[in-house]
Amino acid sequence: MPDTPLHEPHIACHIEDLTVSYRDRPVLWDIDLDVPPGVMAAIVGPNGAGKSTLLKAALGLVRPVAGHVRFFGLPYGQARRRVAYVPQRASVDWDFPATARDVVLMGLYGRLGWLRRPGRAERARADAALEAVGMADFARRQIGELSGGQQQRVFIARALVQEADLILLDEPMAGVDALTERAIVAILKGLRDQGRTIVVVHHDLQTVRAYFDWLVLLNVRVIAQGPVAQVYTGDNLRATYGGQAALIGPEGPAAP
Repeated sequence: MPDTPLHEPHIACHIEDLTVSYRDRPVLWDIDLDVPPGVMAAIVGPNGAGKSTLLKAALGLVRPVAGHVRFFGLPYGQARRRVAYVPQRASVDWDFPATARDVVLMGLYGRLGWLRRPGRAERARADAALEAVGMADFARRQIGELSGGQQQRVFIARALVQEADLILLDEPMAGVDALTERAIVAILKGLRDQGRTIVVVHHDLQTVRAYFDWLVLLNVRVIAQGPVAQVYTGDNLRATYGGQAALIGPEGPAAP
């Protein structure tokens, strides 16, 4: 029996009345958000909209002023093994002396505990995850020696080895070339097609309709959320971006 009664168990991520402030300035205000299972969702908004803070608050990395978050009906502490997080590259110490395989193995520590060393079975799982993202040949390479796109693939492999049902990624396409971006998107779409839920903080409105099927427009508050075809409209973009929306418009490549 779970320690806490299930609340919205059919929703991959349920956020209710969430407010976060930095130095008395609201960064997120009264957020209500539901991400259904099995979608590839984008969280989109202007700089300073609170996109990264939303992920961190959901995971307990930032303390909210009010509100609560449930993953598959449970608080994060009880659903931890079902949730994986890929942070922004800028937040990672790439000089840390770890190989690509070491980084992927870190995804198993929640199951192993910090005192138990990974064995042959765990190394095989890590290598299989690296193979799945096209990084098998770099397993012994120090993580700081890899390109930005390769680093992102290693962190996705770490999420894969966790066998998480929900993967949260903060700007995974930032700073990578177009070819690498398409490869990362293909990996994420493949995971969605296997039944996992993917939530991505994304910065490029022009690719939203091609990459995602669920959209959250955020600017301190949730402006709109739902299927991309319904949410990606000129009115919603203007409400989210203000005058900047005139430079964007709702036209963009349609999803295949």
